[in-house]
Amino acid sequence: MPFKIQTVLTDNGKSFTDRFTRAGERQPSGRHPFDQVCQKKGIEHRLIKPGRPQTNGMVERFNGRVSDVLATRRYESGEDLEQTLKRYNWLYNHHIPQKALHHQSPISAMKEWQIKRPELFNKRVIIHAGSDTGPVPAGHVVDAACRWS
Repeated sequence: MPFKIQTVLTDNGKSFTDRFTRAGERQPSGRHPFDQVCQKKGIEHRLIKPGRPQTNGMVERFNGRVSDVLATRRYESGEDLEQTLKRYNWLYNHHIPQKALHHQSPISAMKEWQIKRPELFNKRVIIHAGSDTGPVPAGHVVDAACRWS
């Protein structure tokens, strides 16, 4: 990542925490692997409030978009599927404006944030060749994200 992660917000699922049970909140054991990684890296791990699925809305919308992309064709191999996912990720990051980012693409917003708050970044954000010129050509393999230097 080109930036320093300070806080992570997750749902209360078992894949992220052992802080919750069906009976309600309890103290974290500190042994859950996700919590251990966050502690090791100095990242604050926040949880959404139970019963508030709206907080997951952006993630669910993104997952729905990916599902729509995957449903549009058949895949000949795992590599074919992987290339499709990489292309979509690239298009999403470089070309699809997001309302939450003031109608900018994620990479444009990151470049703007880096100019305003360079102390939050540990690498320079660079748009690699061709990313501002149009969609990825058919059959072209791209990185899953933009490149950093």
